[in-house]
Amino acid sequence: MRYFARLAYNGANYFGWQKQPHQISVQEQIESVLSTVFNQPTEVTGCGRTDTGVHARQYFVHFDSPYPLQDGFIRRINKMLPRDIAFERLFEVHPEAHARFDATLRSYSYFIDLHKNPFATQTAYFFPFGDQIDPLSLQQAASVLLDYEDFFPFCKTDSDAQTMKCQLKKSEWEFLPKENRMVYHVTANRFLRGMVRLIVGACLNVAMNKVSIRELRTALDTQSRLKKSWSVPPEGLFLTHIQYPYIK
Repeated sequence: MRYFARLAYNGANYFGWQKQPHQISVQEQIESVLSTVFNQPTEVTGCGRTDTGVHARQYFVHFDSPYPLQDGFIRRINKMLPRDIAFERLFEVHPEAHARFDATLRSYSYFIDLHKNPFATQTAYFFPFGDQIDPLSLQQAASVLLDYEDFFPFCKTDSDAQTMKCQLKKSEWEFLPKENRMVYHVTANRFLRGMVRLIVGACLNVAMNKVSIRELRTALDTQSRLKKSWSVPPEGLFLTHIQYPYIK
């Protein structure tokens, strides 16, 4: 029987989602617990890869169970998982359902604190130059991306992606002055490796007049790297929403 599980995790202590030799990952932790529960090796397939230190407020996996799962399954799993990984819901799905390939939209948010917050060191990026930011330029840089479908300038150089095409549905900044915080929100059908962090860095450079809107458009028109390319740190990045045609 195939199940989808919706979960959340704090990625600060993990070398990303994907299982890899000699490093601790979120996938490894979940597979270890499920294999113990089912008393047989159990693999899980995630909805995508998150890098080292990146978090997920909503993440989906699929796995196959040798028997129907009861109501207390989530409670049992959460007792065994580390405190920074939590199963939230369980969905029985058709046998061919796929957590990665069936996802139609993905959303990320990147959190920036403009005031130093010692309690958010793992979940937001402290940016001490907020007084140099032009909010209008920041928003303009984000909106420019909606005019394009190819994003080579915002893909890590070691990516194995076969295509640079992504269909962006949302790209905007939210300003929270009472919290001394800015948040970048982006939604697309797919993302390239390191894409969101490179976009945030480019927006900040535009807002500080280190990169012009013209240079940003030229890089996207010619599909070439920005001269000042900046990948912001991972701690501010959250995967926030995954959409499937058969899960409300």
